[in-house]
Amino acid sequence: MPPLKVLVVDDQPSNVELLKRILEAAGIDTLTASSGTEALALVTLTPPDLILLDVQMPDVGGIEVCKRLHADETTRHIPVLFVTAESSHQGKITGLGVGAVDYITKPIDRDETLARVRSQLRLVELNHEILDIQHRLDEARRAATIGAVTQGIAHNLNNLLGVALGYLDLIQARPEDPSLVKKNAQQVEKAVLRIIDIIRQLGTLVTQSRPQFVLWHLDDILTMAIGRYQAEHADAPPVRMENPLGHLAIETHREMIEDVLLKLLTNAWEAYSDTPSAERHLWLRTELLNKADGPMIEITIEDAGQGINENIRDSIFEPFVGTKTKVGGGMGLTVARHSMRNLGGEVILSSRVGGGTVAAITHPLERKKKRGAATTGDAPPALFIGEIISE
Repeated sequence: MPPLKVLVVDDQPSNVELLKRILEAAGIDTLTASSGTEALALVTLTPPDLILLDVQMPDVGGIEVCKRLHADETTRHIPVLFVTAESSHQGKITGLGVGAVDYITKPIDRDETLARVRSQLRLVELNHEILDIQHRLDEARRAATIGAVTQGIAHNLNNLLGVALGYLDLIQARPEDPSLVKKNAQQVEKAVLRIIDIIRQLGTLVTQSRPQFVLWHLDDILTMAIGRYQAEHADAPPVRMENPLGHLAIETHREMIEDVLLKLLTNAWEAYSDTPSAERHLWLRTELLNKADGPMIEITIEDAGQGINENIRDSIFEPFVGTKTKVGGGMGLTVARHSMRNLGGEVILSSRVGGGTVAAITHPLERKKKRGAATTGDAPPALFIGEIISE
């Protein structure tokens, strides 16, 4: 870490020289400025780690300098120590209110000044160390995630290719039997489709494109998602839906949110394991939540199945993590969370009272307009780029 620098700002040369001598005698690198304007320019060119700032200056006063520093995202993190003859309680409150971290009162006392400066510099060093540790943890986490994804991709694709090659061998071994050839060809097709599905879902995860939003009615989205679920599970009992929000319009990407709901409904169905289809009950409910950053729609999907496996609770959203035995599984929740975060929401899983799982997704009720308002229509919006990969 490079040596920490302190900027001394005072319109009185004698005060600047005194503070500079005190700091440099203690081995602290020191920069100086004789006005608020000069200080603001110097901070832009050579950002210090701490600023000793005189309150009373003729051009731009210390209070104003501190306000400007605190208003700028690139300089608001720099701690400011006011140097002033003001000793009143109200004066100190005013300074602390604009972002100063402490005061040094005039006449300047050497030991007090060094103690306060060193205390702030220790905090700066600690913050640097925390940021460095966080950066290294982020790098390690990224490397571990990439390794896990790569290993999961290789494992799943190898297994699926092995399945396909195995059935191709059976076809070659008995080409004279049409029924066996057809049966084995169907298994090859299933394996290839799973490979395509993995590639499509990975494409959804890595895309940097932002989804295009259009106004859709909530009840229409829910109906379409449940319809797709029931088409895949024709023998399933109806989903028990409670939607008090009804025909509420939300600005969203229909394919993305519908696909998330389908994945969560499918997960809830599969959570029943060997339970007969007629006894696999699912509940879907909606609610409007008042959050600090604005109103959110919450959609919950509940099942009374086996619940969340404790062994994977902390890693359940990671790629290829799951308890399903089918080859090539384990991407559904990863993609669902990624999709909802792209929509400005989230996916949360929790245990259901009495057994089973509650999957809750949140979605913002309103969006800030950027390039014109969204349009309402019956036609779906443009496809998310990750969904085009499989075409």
